[in-house]
Amino acid sequence: MSDKELQDLSINTIRMLAADMVEKANSGHPGMPLGAAPMAYVLWSQFMRYNPADPAWVDRDRFVLSAGHGSALLYAMLHLTGYALSLEDLLAFRQWGSKTPGHPEYGRAPGVEATTGPLGQGFAMGVGMALAERFLAQQFNRGGLAVVDHYTYAIVSDGDLMEGVASEAASLAATLGLGKLIYLYDDNHISIEGGTELAFTEDRLARFAAYGWHTKAVADGNDTQAIAAAVEAARAENDRPSLIAVRTHIGYGSPKVDTAGVHGEPLGAEALAATRRNLGCTGEAFCLPDQARRHMLEAGQRGAERQRQWQEMFAAYAKAHPELAARFRAQMAGELPAGWDAQLPSFPAGEKIATRAASGKVLNAIAAKVPNLVGGSADLAPSTKTLIAGSPDMRPSQEPGGRNIHFGVREHGMAATVNGMALHGGVIPYGATFFVFADYMRPALRLSAVMGCHSIWVFTHDSIGVGEDGPTHQPVEHLMSLRAMPGFTVLRPAEGNETAAAWRVAMQHKQGPVALVLTRQKLPCLDPAVHPMAAGVAKGAYVLNDCQGTPQLLLIATGSEVTLALAAQAKLEQAGVAARVISMPSWELFAAQDQAYRDAVLPPGVKARLAIEAGASLGWERWVGDAGVVIGLDRFGESAPGPTVMDKLGFNLDNVAAQALELLGR
Repeated sequence: MSDKELQDLSINTIRMLAADMVEKANSGHPGMPLGAAPMAYVLWSQFMRYNPADPAWVDRDRFVLSAGHGSALLYAMLHLTGYALSLEDLLAFRQWGSKTPGHPEYGRAPGVEATTGPLGQGFAMGVGMALAERFLAQQFNRGGLAVVDHYTYAIVSDGDLMEGVASEAASLAATLGLGKLIYLYDDNHISIEGGTELAFTEDRLARFAAYGWHTKAVADGNDTQAIAAAVEAARAENDRPSLIAVRTHIGYGSPKVDTAGVHGEPLGAEALAATRRNLGCTGEAFCLPDQARRHMLEAGQRGAERQRQWQEMFAAYAKAHPELAARFRAQMAGELPAGWDAQLPSFPAGEKIATRAASGKVLNAIAAKVPNLVGGSADLAPSTKTLIAGSPDMRPSQEPGGRNIHFGVREHGMAATVNGMALHGGVIPYGATFFVFADYMRPALRLSAVMGCHSIWVFTHDSIGVGEDGPTHQPVEHLMSLRAMPGFTVLRPAEGNETAAAWRVAMQHKQGPVALVLTRQKLPCLDPAVHPMAAGVAKGAYVLNDCQGTPQLLLIATGSEVTLALAAQAKLEQAGVAARVISMPSWELFAAQDQAYRDAVLPPGVKARLAIEAGASLGWERWVGDAGVVIGLDRFGESAPGPTVMDKLGFNLDNVAAQALELLGR
């Protein structure tokens, strides 16, 4: 068999394996794999560095299937190149509990680098991976010993390029000069509703060239030599990301080629059989010709030798730079340096400081000890207090080592890029903006929770206390919307010392994303020697200030309203009411505690419970019960000075005391 014949056999084996998966499941997207198989073959057999025997090899190339609906293509590649994804796993495509779900899911199958499917997200996460690669290379590579030297590849679709998040990320990638980012665009001219000319008529390559990308076009998606030449040209670009538009035909080889109908439904038995004939394939479903299997396994096995060579180089690196090598190992393992939190600031009782400002001080104290803490804001760093002092900005390669990322006014792109950095590993990334703009980030926030990645979100200007900017900038429903998201941890600290404790949680909580929700307005700090803040915040809720004897009333509050709860406790005491004040910065952490601890904080026998939070009241019934009362905000705010808005909308001492007394029947 000639090289060309072996190549064609392998590509058609990939095609039919994907189509057979979809047919077996009676569900899925066969069109994209049939059209895009040649570009996947070129990447995986000629360019990508990976070792199926060690999918977590730190210097592997990253591959993201941003067009996640074509997941059968990725699973076929993983199986054929030797990853621990068996034929039985492919037969279970889209079935309960399988390693091969309908869209790629990070952590399910080895070799899946990111959860994709919501279009544009994979595109933007790849930008984060490339950014992390370059940052680590700048941190660690020394004297010709490049311990970090890999590419980020992706296959992206028309739908990816239509999504706004991809536009944001593309602009950022070019601004940052990410030359080791190479995307192959599956330019098949078809969307679900029909031809792309219905809604997508701009010159895509001209658009990306205007961003500052290197662009190439391949006229024939089956021309593997032209695809390979375009990838080579992209790899020669050091300072620009690359987009290669490959003109493919969706559903190639099938009777439904170039139609919208082949996008998202099985071919059907008759069309599948015709496709098999058209592609010159023999045998039944899931037939894997020995020559194609051996050829694809060889591509995977070459990665083992590449990793061995890297390990030899790393051994020489460790001998020449032992401290750097130790730090590299620790960072890639997700370990924090010894004593990383030993010098977190403590804020004296009575000092008035906004929790956003306290957060900035804590962030900088951590950054001084944790060199891989990196991040930035959506053009709001002076307001969110998220600049790392003394660090350069992240810029193209002429200014290496910066940790401050200027994401620009691109909240959605920022969030997805942060997720990509977290997935890459070796860095602890954060992204910051005003809390109300979390709406712009929602799909990426959700994916950070779905993937369980260690992304840190810093949200400031957290309530109607924002004041004069008015309801467009005053978050109301946002706390509850994030609390409703599985796997997402929200912390709304009450003052400076709780903020320090919240950052300690965020740095160590690797089971998923953490959001720190912080104030614009100044709040009085409490005495950390008196109140058990560090331990209490880590448990989500704690008794901040107790009363003498058994409490008659539980005052539960978060954030800035904790100060109001303490004032109400003092006023109620004068009226003969014994009230306990509970600070509850994190519902999720509190819910994770054992029942004994929860009952100790919220005694089941105390039914009179009053929650105070400047946000939507929905959900508080979980903690106050049927007999409780919530002073919340089930309307939008107003434009006026912050204290005035808080007062007019019921967040004042008289209202809290009156509602408490009414709750007690007085």
